[in-house]
Amino acid sequence: MIRTLLIANRGEIACRVIRTARRLGIATVAVYSDADAQAQHVKLADKAVHIGPSAVRESYLVADKILAAARETGADAIHPGYGFLSENAGFADACAQAGIVFVGPPASAIRAMGLKDEAKALMQQADVPVVPGYHGARQEGDFLRSKAYEIGYPVLIKAVAGGGGKGMRRVNKQIEFDDALAAAKREAASAFGDDRVLIEKFVASPRHIEVQVFGDSHGNAVHLFERDCSVQRRHQKVVEEAPAPGMTESLRAKMGAAGVAAAKAVNYSGAGTVEFIVDGSKPLSDETPFYFMEMNTRLQVEHPVTEGVTGLDLVEWQLKVASGEKLPLTQNEIALSGHSVEVRLYAEDPETGFLPSTGTLHGLEFPDADELRVDAGVVEGDEVSPFYDPMIAKVITHGENRTQALDLLSDALAATRVAGPKTNLGLLRRIIDDETFRGASFDTGFLDAWTPDRFTLSETAGDLAIAAGLIALVEAVSDEAEDLHDGAGLLAPSPWSVNDGFTLGARAPTRYRLSVDGEPAERVVDWSANGPRVVADDAIDAEADVSVTLPGRVEDGAYVLVDGIQRHVAFAARDIAHVDGGAADALARAPMHGRVVSILVSEGDSVEVGQTLALVEAMKMEHAVKARIHGTVARVTAAAGEQVAQGALLVEIAAEEAAETV
Repeated sequence: MIRTLLIANRGEIACRVIRTARRLGIATVAVYSDADAQAQHVKLADKAVHIGPSAVRESYLVADKILAAARETGADAIHPGYGFLSENAGFADACAQAGIVFVGPPASAIRAMGLKDEAKALMQQADVPVVPGYHGARQEGDFLRSKAYEIGYPVLIKAVAGGGGKGMRRVNKQIEFDDALAAAKREAASAFGDDRVLIEKFVASPRHIEVQVFGDSHGNAVHLFERDCSVQRRHQKVVEEAPAPGMTESLRAKMGAAGVAAAKAVNYSGAGTVEFIVDGSKPLSDETPFYFMEMNTRLQVEHPVTEGVTGLDLVEWQLKVASGEKLPLTQNEIALSGHSVEVRLYAEDPETGFLPSTGTLHGLEFPDADELRVDAGVVEGDEVSPFYDPMIAKVITHGENRTQALDLLSDALAATRVAGPKTNLGLLRRIIDDETFRGASFDTGFLDAWTPDRFTLSETAGDLAIAAGLIALVEAVSDEAEDLHDGAGLLAPSPWSVNDGFTLGARAPTRYRLSVDGEPAERVVDWSANGPRVVADDAIDAEADVSVTLPGRVEDGAYVLVDGIQRHVAFAARDIAHVDGGAADALARAPMHGRVVSILVSEGDSVEVGQTLALVEAMKMEHAVKARIHGTVARVTAAAGEQVAQGALLVEIAAEEAAETV
């Protein structure tokens, strides 16, 4: 058995692997970058080794540094987690050459499944059905465009070396193809160092159903049933569950057999996931068609739902198989029990197109409940860094049936508190409580069909958030905060800091100037014997789940959570005047911390509303910064390759009146 295990990863998966290793009596070694010096996986491991700067290409993706850390600490095995080097055949080979066990499949299997085009050809040989499309080597834009036309729109452009939705674009008509191809190639090159793509037919009403497989070095392979991961945004999974709703025993057997055939075709060893696209235009039946999409040659983020319905520890299985043991169970010995659902709690803002959100977690609290599992790599007080994936935690429930599992998850999300970075907490609960989702009538376009109002607070709930935040701030004012009120956001002094002998209820209302998520607002507070109350704000009595977190000083503001959606309410500084919309629109700012991929305009250029001015990359995804007014570029203050903070000015536009349309 493995004696000392180095985990070549970070965050929640590193913590999760460490817990199982510790239970098995295996010593653990963590590796960390500058940004992760105080991370939880570093604190949890028996030893920790620093491997370089925060950027992944200078730390977690440098195989030589990982191997050096293993040699330094005497580790006889390396668990790659998922992401980073987990599907890097060269790294698996390097481990073998160094005499270190790689807790994953052989390098040959990684290579066989690592490139989507070659993997699909291999699956066809193994009689596993694949999606129609072009999986060849030619990459000329004109040629790929012609293939897309032959296949028939809509099509998917997918990175050959990709995963997680990166380097993937759906194209609905030919006029969109060239821009989509360029964006997919840029993103693929950035994420995987390989800009090659393939073209596939987009399956109408697709459901994403995957099969968990396991193999060992003795030629055995089994499946551990299926997971449904159809609820996605930007091709990244949001909700996962096992088993798939509506799955028939016959279809399960067919898909399971196809998954095992895929694993055996590459002599697979360890944990893997065979992902299928299933025609979801009708309820699942024994005859429902399904197509091989790709195989992930590693442990998946969503593996806890499989653990929930099988009662097995998949990391334990990985470690035993890597140690040369046979699979712990045969196919007939693996049983399916109940239903399990997982949601991914991310530091991202659904109200602004899911832009990543970073900063200190001033509050992070999960309920303590039966049948609830939380896999997290952070705790309250930790930082969400702009350098890595923005996942905060995975929240998982298990019930006797799907309804019970969903009810448990809804209650758990309602009792979860997060303050600091914005998150998708409110959206997750809305999904879990949605009637269509509850009725299991959904496909991968489920969230695409939602209207913008479903991603944000209503006006009434927004007013409630402002009122709750302001009252919390007013009540927190002390003598030491008097300078803030005299010189910043307060338009009239606070009654709590004015020693004038007034009587509560007799004092005139007080008007406050506020900043609400950086936007100006004003509210009036009335004073009575019962305490302060926002004037003419009936929303304060509305029914909603509300929590307020004060991170420290009053000037830091309040983080208000209303039905899982956050607003930051603070007293506005006097030097931050209320800017009219036109002036604010002239300043194109970075929507989040990240790296400037390119600046697409120069000083003196004329720009139109909606024109892309710059591309900013954060957490491996590109985001376009667009012009909000017609005008001329007055200043460009950033350059390609530069790291910028959220809100940093990129381009300033001098407004012009748009020409009249004749």
